[in-house]
Amino acid sequence: MDRFLCPRARLMVSVGLFCLVAILPGCGQGDGVQYQVSGTVTYGGQPVPAGQILFAPDTSKGNSGPAAAVGIVDGKYDTRNANRGTVGGPHVVTITGFDGKADPSGELPQGQLLFSSYRMEVDLPTETATQDFAVPANAQ
Repeated sequence: MDRFLCPRARLMVSVGLFCLVAILPGCGQGDGVQYQVSGTVTYGGQPVPAGQILFAPDTSKGNSGPAAAVGIVDGKYDTRNANRGTVGGPHVVTITGFDGKADPSGELPQGQLLFSSYRMEVDLPTETATQDFAVPANAQ
């Protein structure tokens, strides 16, 4: 469905989903233990200048708890920056990337969309950890 939306519509959908998930952390059923995750995000081998990364427990694999969303700046993210952590175990990770060249009019605060809603499954450890992500150059 993404390929049928114009870049601006994809941006709005991505930002909307990010905002929705940012308010969900109090809605989980987990045991309350959260761990900090940090790392790098690359796109086609280069650091992602700006974007968001969302960690959502994979309920289809029996994981539960609050989701965590955090910004990507200069190819790096850290859940400490958002005062959020993640529960360990299976997660669905969604990454959205931008070129980081803000539009002076304010319509594109993170710049042009590089790719949107790149999803992958990952099993996060039950401890504070580093987790790097490499988005392939053909992701859209």
